[in-house]
Amino acid sequence: MDVSKISPVSETERIVSIDLLRGLAVLGILIMNIQHFSMPAAAYVNPTAYGDLTGLNKWVWILSHILASGKFMSIFSMLFGAGVLIFARRTELIGLSSAALHYRRMGWLLLFGMLHGYLLWSGDILVAYSLCGMLVFLFRNQQPAILIRIAFAFFLVPILLDMFFVWSMPGWPREVVQSTIESWKPGAKIIEHYLDVYRSGWLEQMELRIPGTIFMQTRHFIMQPFWRVMAMMLLGMALYKWQVLSCMRSTSFYIKMALTGLACGYFLSGLGVVLNFRNHWSMEFSMFLGSQFNYVGSVGVALGYTALAMLMSRSGAFKGMKNLFQDVGRMAFTNYILMTIFSTLIFYGHGAGLYGSVERKFQLVIVIAIWILILIFSSLWLKRFKFGPLERLWRSLTYWNL
Repeated sequence: MDVSKISPVSETERIVSIDLLRGLAVLGILIMNIQHFSMPAAAYVNPTAYGDLTGLNKWVWILSHILASGKFMSIFSMLFGAGVLIFARRTELIGLSSAALHYRRMGWLLLFGMLHGYLLWSGDILVAYSLCGMLVFLFRNQQPAILIRIAFAFFLVPILLDMFFVWSMPGWPREVVQSTIESWKPGAKIIEHYLDVYRSGWLEQMELRIPGTIFMQTRHFIMQPFWRVMAMMLLGMALYKWQVLSCMRSTSFYIKMALTGLACGYFLSGLGVVLNFRNHWSMEFSMFLGSQFNYVGSVGVALGYTALAMLMSRSGAFKGMKNLFQDVGRMAFTNYILMTIFSTLIFYGHGAGLYGSVERKFQLVIVIAIWILILIFSSLWLKRFKFGPLERLWRSLTYWNL
């Protein structure tokens, strides 16, 4: 394959609205991920599993959940689907095999995700993106309406699975019920073990990091992320083909999209919060039916945020701020890994060792501090280089060309 015809995307070729949206998404992901970095994993889905949940801590969790949980991950997945189309079309226009390059690209992303998960943090999402990216490529030539139908089918599967689990739970063996309850709200001994391990050295953390990563990439992946990520990638393809993500629709279209998406999404996510607290975050309700409100509502909010980002992109105001977010988006891969490095150095034992000792209200302060570092670093780096360091490496490995 002759890759000499490949040249870096010029400034005029870049879709700045997508860079802007990607930058906002990668920053927003940290709002939720910080809980996984700083606390036992169960606290990410069940706020009563660990940590103070009163006063300001409770409100920080509620607002983070309604504003961010699942929302920025959905946006990032949509953009990944759009990116598959952009990559394929660009390579095909210059006469190269888009399939060969795409699957090589996804293969390297799979390796990066494995290294990220097993060496740094069990919450990695890159493996899921690479595997779904391999499959979603097969749908790239479908019409937008068909992509939406297929996306809906994928999106529906976790809902049906949760309904099945609720229906079948009375027939579960007692030990299965007990282990599920312990995963939902671990006992004091399990929590203490998590604290001891992640406050210890990097090598000792492998005791929990390796099984946690295996779980995320197997059982958990099949239960929800596979279906959700596929659905969002397909939706992103449809939105790109409809020119929604390239900021080509009318202002009134984006205003209606924002109002409808945010109103419906916030309502559903907020209703889920109310019902889960009323049911005292019991495993029987909150793990399954109680989680569906945010699962569905997060899509509406993601679409609303997307519309707001398009309006922001076409606006003549806040040019400096938009440039900063665009730079973050151009280096999304690098910045995603950087956020892991910063966070693990703050919370894990090979760094400051603050794991399990930072309340939610102070976690938010750390998020803002990391955001500032990422914004500054991205801006300074791209003043000198065309790609982020990991973007450059990924590109070079894809094309076998430095």
